[in-house]
Amino acid sequence: MGSFSIWHWLIVLLVVVLIFGTKKLRNIGQDLGGAVRGFKEGMKSAEDENAAATPPKAVSDQSTIEGSVREKSDASRTQA
Repeated sequence: MGSFSIWHWLIVLLVVVLIFGTKKLRNIGQDLGGAVRGFKEGMKSAEDENAAATPPKAVSDQSTIEGSVREKSDASRTQA
């Protein structure tokens, strides 16, 4: 009794279609899809604005790290 069978859902769907009609249901679906799409675009543009407005973090101690870059030789590449 906790869940409905497929026949119960088909009857509910039939009643909803008879009450609202297919054209109105289609319009509701399009409106809902457009609202979700607009919300996603709004969230994306807000994230882009936040990323562009945030300045890069400054280095606090102004120290320089020194080092040298060496390439591995072909012999060491084949052994590894």
